[in-house]
Amino acid sequence: MISGLSELAPNYDAVLSDVWGVIHNGVDAFPEAYGALVKFRENGGRVGLITNAPRPAEPIMQMLDEMGVPREAYDTLVSSGDVTRAMIAKYSGKVIHHVGPETIDDALYEGLDITRGPAEEATAVVVTDLDTDDDNPEMYRQRAEYWLSRNLTMICANPDRVVEHGNRIVYCGGALGDLYAAMGGAVLMAGKPYQPIYEEAFRQVEQAAGTSFEKSRVLAIGDSVRTDATGAAKFDTDLLFITGSIHAAELDAFGNPDPSAIAELVAPSRARMVGFLPRLTW
Repeated sequence: MISGLSELAPNYDAVLSDVWGVIHNGVDAFPEAYGALVKFRENGGRVGLITNAPRPAEPIMQMLDEMGVPREAYDTLVSSGDVTRAMIAKYSGKVIHHVGPETIDDALYEGLDITRGPAEEATAVVVTDLDTDDDNPEMYRQRAEYWLSRNLTMICANPDRVVEHGNRIVYCGGALGDLYAAMGGAVLMAGKPYQPIYEEAFRQVEQAAGTSFEKSRVLAIGDSVRTDATGAAKFDTDLLFITGSIHAAELDAFGNPDPSAIAELVAPSRARMVGFLPRLTW
């Protein structure tokens, strides 16, 4: 465990930080977390937010505004929705079948020549989330069997399997993607831990700084082994692991955490973990 981001800050020129689970929990923002990013920027660092939210950047930034997260906490934000739009655009002029809340993810399709319709008419399935927070992937097995019978490719706009929502852990689109892949279906994802989202975030941070960075001077911050740790490892950046979100219970994050247990949890990702915190602080 480290004392805070300030302990690591001199070693890095830029941070690529997760949003959900690090800066907020889906209900409330964490002032100490976004405050740490403000401090990092005040000390000359650059911050790129990198999120698996299945919407373009601007609506997410507006949501952060409403939560009280200041724009001074980051230079740029890249979402899974941003990089997924390019995948969806390949189905221009065709019907796709949407899975997830009906209106909240409308911005994902804005400006694309896409028609949302029933699975019977669709040429692909786009998953932004499960339909409700009370759902689990097994509830979709029968529907997935039909998609598979029609050989429909699934585009998963949110690779997260679970996420912290207030005091609950709820399933996300990535869990349905896992189910479909296990059944033999074709699944495409561009968010974390896949490289397109990291490459775009890195490009935007360098653009904001007006200079190039060595990856050895870039720190990834995240709460998920599956997406954040694995993504940092694949992109060859160091990792600050946040234990107090989706892994909080198993790691006793706010009690007496065992560093060896945390290292063991992160190890399969092959991430270079340089420290851990229950919540991001300065």
